[in-house]
Amino acid sequence: MNKKNLISILSILLIFFTQCTQVDQTNREEKNIDQKTITTVENALIEKYPNADQEMARRGVQHAASLWRSSDGTTEEFKAFCMKHFISDAEEKKIVFKKIEKNFESLWGHQNKMVLDLNENMHLDVEPYHKIDAMFASYSPGAHFAEDFYGNKIAFVIALNYPPYSLDEKNELGKKWSSLEWAYARLGDVFTARVPAELSKEINNVATQGEIYIADYNIYMGHLINQNDEKIFPEDMVLLSHWNLRDEIKSNYANQDNGLEKQEMIYEVMKHIIHQTIPDIVINSGEYDWNPITNKVYQQGEEITFNPEPNTRYLQILNNFKALKATDEYYPEYNTFIKRSFSGSKEIPQIEVEKLFDEYLSSPVAKEVGKLISKRLGRDLKPFDIWYDGFKARSSISEEELNKITRKKYPTAKAMEEDLDNILMKLGWPKERADFIASKVTVDPARGSGHAWGAQMKSENAHLRTRVGEKGMDYKGYNIAIHEFGHNVEQTISLHDVEHYMLNGVPNTAFTEALAFMFQARDLQLLGITNDNPDKEYLKTLDNYWSVFEIMGVSMVDMKVWKWLYNNPNATEAELKDATVDIAKDVWNKYYAPVYGIKDEPILAIYSHMINSPLYLANYSFGHLIDFQIENYIEGKNFSEEVDRIWSIGRLTPEIWMQKAVGEDISIEPMIKATEEAVKRPNRF
Repeated sequence: MNKKNLISILSILLIFFTQCTQVDQTNREEKNIDQKTITTVENALIEKYPNADQEMARRGVQHAASLWRSSDGTTEEFKAFCMKHFISDAEEKKIVFKKIEKNFESLWGHQNKMVLDLNENMHLDVEPYHKIDAMFASYSPGAHFAEDFYGNKIAFVIALNYPPYSLDEKNELGKKWSSLEWAYARLGDVFTARVPAELSKEINNVATQGEIYIADYNIYMGHLINQNDEKIFPEDMVLLSHWNLRDEIKSNYANQDNGLEKQEMIYEVMKHIIHQTIPDIVINSGEYDWNPITNKVYQQGEEITFNPEPNTRYLQILNNFKALKATDEYYPEYNTFIKRSFSGSKEIPQIEVEKLFDEYLSSPVAKEVGKLISKRLGRDLKPFDIWYDGFKARSSISEEELNKITRKKYPTAKAMEEDLDNILMKLGWPKERADFIASKVTVDPARGSGHAWGAQMKSENAHLRTRVGEKGMDYKGYNIAIHEFGHNVEQTISLHDVEHYMLNGVPNTAFTEALAFMFQARDLQLLGITNDNPDKEYLKTLDNYWSVFEIMGVSMVDMKVWKWLYNNPNATEAELKDATVDIAKDVWNKYYAPVYGIKDEPILAIYSHMINSPLYLANYSFGHLIDFQIENYIEGKNFSEEVDRIWSIGRLTPEIWMQKAVGEDISIEPMIKATEEAVKRPNRF
């Protein structure tokens, strides 16, 4: 499973586009509309429009007043504005809404296209990278979007007539809302805070620096040596941290020759990255040989001295924290990035997320699955077995065999693009529908691990990025590509098939992850490789359970690190490193040590998302849970028809979306119960 860094960036960019504005720093908190003025305006509107929705009038005036500053006008000018621009007629309100969303689609769509173009050489393997590329990538075309819209007063027209609702209100009132009422509520979410543009620019800048850091964090595996001075990886193998390193661990469960040795060596590499003891000269370089077990570096057979990486990994996290924290004071309700990320973006409070994850990770069934994996491996569990891949059908097929198939089938990114319609037809879509969805997706060769980048207007395409080597697309790249294509299918359906543009998308990125997992689980089927194992459904359940068991622990580390940062806002990168390692070990000891019989392992801190996709990781956990529930629901039903129906629901809250999709809330119970049933059948597999 690979990170969706660009989806995360787009979520952040949407916040930039809609909530940032330049405000004089000396007057930034000066709100000149008092409660007396608000009450006066409310009463005047109700008197002028006796048939209007009084609750909506009061809500709109209060919200507009919360955003109004002295630079926007006097109290008298505020009164005059509200009296002039309040829309009492339902039909007029609908007409105005349609005009707004039509223009927002154009604005956000073209801004998205500009960001895509400016980041092209950062993300695509098309031409050599130059530092000027990063400078363009750090530019945000939408940084002054809200500044302009407060300035021309359109933001206040929206605030007055389409005010926002709290999460609790959406979950309660939204059960009876029409799609138009939901669209009004989502328009209300657009202008909820006034953040200075320079702060948004800084967030974008540090995010770009994190992207650069991660995109160039390759390990030249052909230059790793073991204790016998042997090179056990292919000479031309270059793996990106952490995704490709993790996937190489997964692929070696089918390697009966030296798979375990390779896995153990990769884990040593990971620990050096976490502890920042990795030699700086071996990062993204094949000029030296490195023994990660002894942490010695050689050049032409002679040992040389080196400097370890200078805590750069943790400096990136710290820079993200400082940039995001600087905007806290501008969000009255969600006044920390943790709150904005969970109650805001995910629309699931962080405390509820942590409670749910704790319940899952603490389930006694974990020990039973661990015992089963140990039995299948014929050895005690090792820390990297959090990525045990032996329940999948492909676990019995060597990586080399799969590489031959995928490289022949997809020698170039263009070859995959030309095959997208066939992939969809294999999954059950009629040709006309498959052709339409495929026509809305462009496949590009990725510089990094791969990602999906959705369009923000119907006239543009979504982009699928994955690595394509000189020999063609290897299985890792193909597996990532199928995952990303699942995102693209969601992005296309949820943009083109929703009733209102303001409802395009999904509740949060966990819901696009769910469809990506559903596609990824069918990758061998799409290659014509069938699984005739009568226990395949039980094995699939065990595989899903173990994947969630791993990623929820990683998510817990991510959340706890951010809590630590808020409690220690002046920490240095060295202090953050020590805290992160301690947190990773604490989470390991609480949930994993009882299963593995090993304590104080730092492996949960390896994920690169922590550097360039802050607090994103929880989306994967929810994505797996949603994936499992939907797969159970659609069993025996037409896959393509259900995907079209479910992912065209629109951007409701997670709670209401799930009820409409499968008739139940997000829950750990279906997966736990299914896993308990599966582990009762160990003699069968």
